[in-house]
Amino acid sequence: MADFFRIYEENPNPKEIEKVVAILKRGGIIIYPTDTVYGLGCDITNIKALERIAKIKGIKLEKANFSFICHDLSNLSDYVKQIDTSIFKILKRALPGPYTFILPGSKSLPNPFKKRKTVGIRVPENNIALEIVKLLGNPIISTSIHDDDEVIEYTTDPELILEKWENLVDLVIDGGYGDNEASTVIDLSEDEPIILREGKGSLEIF
Repeated sequence: MADFFRIYEENPNPKEIEKVVAILKRGGIIIYPTDTVYGLGCDITNIKALERIAKIKGIKLEKANFSFICHDLSNLSDYVKQIDTSIFKILKRALPGPYTFILPGSKSLPNPFKKRKTVGIRVPENNIALEIVKLLGNPIISTSIHDDDEVIEYTTDPELILEKWENLVDLVIDGGYGDNEASTVIDLSEDEPIILREGKGSLEIF
């Protein structure tokens, strides 16, 4: 049975953030709010937790397209090859914000992702997610919570998320109603930016 507690996005309670990080450090899986849809995540350094999420999603971990939720761009070089100034300027303009940027992966990616040539990076404009990764000290992974409804693609109500996921995850964070529009996904790993998915993030950053 998953834990369920409220954290306020405007001013996250440090004690609640500490509880979340303790769960992550134990290898727990959480559902948490972002600036777009609710995400399913765990500590990127915990292989067993990563494998649990891959199993839930019905995919092999090595083939999973998980994004990394980062606190800011300061430790980008831990996961991404050196990028040129023009790309860095795009990142600085857009983040934090509702974007996922596909960037060339470095050799120091966590073991399950070592063979990947690219990595998806997110810095969401959501204080709950940012405070979690800041205190944890490294990114958590992000994969969206989808709804079974044919019309509504994403579940936005935390209590409904709990009903569906309480036996699969260790914690559902109630950060208020989520959005029903995913992040804009932009591939910056090649010479020219490629829009892979147009979502909540405006394309006026270019």
